[in-house]
Amino acid sequence: MILPIVAYGDPVLRKVAKEITDAYPKLPELIANMWETMYNAHGVGLAAPQVGLPIRMFMVDTSPFADDEELDSKEQEALKGFKKVFINATIEDETGEEWDFNEGCLSIPDIREEVKRKPQLTISYVDENFKAHTETYDGLLARVIQHEYDHIQGVLFTDKLSSLKKRLLKSRLDKISKGKISVDYKMRFPNIKKGR
Repeated sequence: MILPIVAYGDPVLRKVAKEITDAYPKLPELIANMWETMYNAHGVGLAAPQVGLPIRMFMVDTSPFADDEELDSKEQEALKGFKKVFINATIEDETGEEWDFNEGCLSIPDIREEVKRKPQLTISYVDENFKAHTETYDGLLARVIQHEYDHIQGVLFTDKLSSLKKRLLKSRLDKISKGKISVDYKMRFPNIKKGR
């Protein structure tokens, strides 16, 4: 089932999400719905807060990036088969010199900006079977994970921009929160004025 993606301005996107247990109600169904929602919106990642749930879960499928001609064959290969669910994740470490990459977000349609992030991270999490993992990723894989991880921390990529950039984007962000935008996937807007 395709779920509506929560738009910029909704308080759920600002909450630090809570950990869950394997007893979380209908978890396999939620995961299936989130994959369907993400693919329907042509995303490479989706976090539970983006479908209105303040829980520490996100998913990533970087295969659309695998065709990027600018990447070397090793990175293309890493991106190709990468599809994972991260539950109760904690970033243990981020290293290296920050690099810029143009990021977008399904909750903030039509806005893309250069965002600085460190190139390598080590992350601990449990998968959908609640099996524990600690893994290290770098490059574009690390970036997609960092972006989704920020969502469960109540952080959006626009928070990482300069104050000037934020001021320039303010009216566009306000329009998104009011639903004054055309998107080809289902969304929920926090500040739509209800008709009488």
